[in-house]
Amino acid sequence: MDIVNRDIVHMDLDSFFVSVERLQNSSLEGKPVLIGGTSDRAVVASCSYEARRYGVHSAMPMKMARMLCPDAVVIRGDMENYSRHSQTVTDIIAESAPVYEKASIDEHYIDISGMDRFFGCYKWTHELRHTITRETGLPISFGLSANKTVAKIATGEAKPSGELHVPRPRIPVFLAPLSIRKIPMIGEKTFRMLRAMGIDTISTLRQMPPELMERVMGKNGNEIWRRANGIDNTAVEPYWEQKSISTERTFEEDTTDVRMMRALLAGMIEKLCFELRSQQKLTSCVTIKLRYANFDTHTLQKRIPYTSFDHTLRGLAGELFDRLYNRRMLIRLLGVRFTHLVQGTQQLNLFEDTPEMVNLYRTVDRLKRRFGKMAVTRAVNLRSSPVSEGEQT
Repeated sequence: MDIVNRDIVHMDLDSFFVSVERLQNSSLEGKPVLIGGTSDRAVVASCSYEARRYGVHSAMPMKMARMLCPDAVVIRGDMENYSRHSQTVTDIIAESAPVYEKASIDEHYIDISGMDRFFGCYKWTHELRHTITRETGLPISFGLSANKTVAKIATGEAKPSGELHVPRPRIPVFLAPLSIRKIPMIGEKTFRMLRAMGIDTISTLRQMPPELMERVMGKNGNEIWRRANGIDNTAVEPYWEQKSISTERTFEEDTTDVRMMRALLAGMIEKLCFELRSQQKLTSCVTIKLRYANFDTHTLQKRIPYTSFDHTLRGLAGELFDRLYNRRMLIRLLGVRFTHLVQGTQQLNLFEDTPEMVNLYRTVDRLKRRFGKMAVTRAVNLRSSPVSEGEQT
């Protein structure tokens, strides 16, 4: 069993949405705060540590959260503001980190392997954490260990506003007493299955035969067993190398049919958004590409708050198309690309007062996964006929 020796840092902003709100309103300090929609039908997107003491947690119905914590201050979230602060933190990390991965809007992995020879891994990370807090005012915690899994678990144990170094020899002792819930890839369904098997702590889990874990849970079972044993060879994926997703259409005949191109663009956005949600990713940059009949190619892009929703991105794409297509010449190719991808669930819906929109997306995505991507589509997309020579993603 090959084990890769690395020094990996996981940095996670503490109660990120709440912390950003407190930067703008210091009176929120020390108070229980709920971020989300303001009606009873909304859900909690984020909550302060003060609110958690009452049993409140993310994704809880707002009505229940208010019952548990009646004195809480409820604030509607502002994804644009949070995205802006997230980028500021990323910029600070990018200035000094040799290799970093932006894993979500509020967490980063950094590979600092070999830095002990020059500076000291813990000292370097400690100073970076203080730089982030000093320059942004945002509290942040980190875990430092031999791989991404243990580093992330260590961060969770260090919170709030803490830091924890778990050297490789201490990994078994560190992990042993912790709940299996601490392993990042274990969700609620897997947790219940393991608990039904009598497995509660990581110590018990790693004593299970890996063959049994794989037989019961498939390939995931073996991977969970490896992580319980502190084994994770997953590399930090350099942020600038993270994959974008895109699609483009070359027309059989060059066209100036704006209505058709708009409908086609809407279909492209729907397709790419489905791919984002299937991969549990968000984008914060949209690029539109046009190639004229003379092969002159132009692109236009815009940074946006993180999202994976069609209805948010469709209007933006149409706006970029209108700004880009100003020559009224024949068009040969139309394309769209999403970049600056991060892992994460859709947060924007958690700021809405009603769950209808997110439930609609979940239903549509479920139908597409079961019956095919074209099983359900918006009526506007049906206006665009199959005029392509091929499609690229």
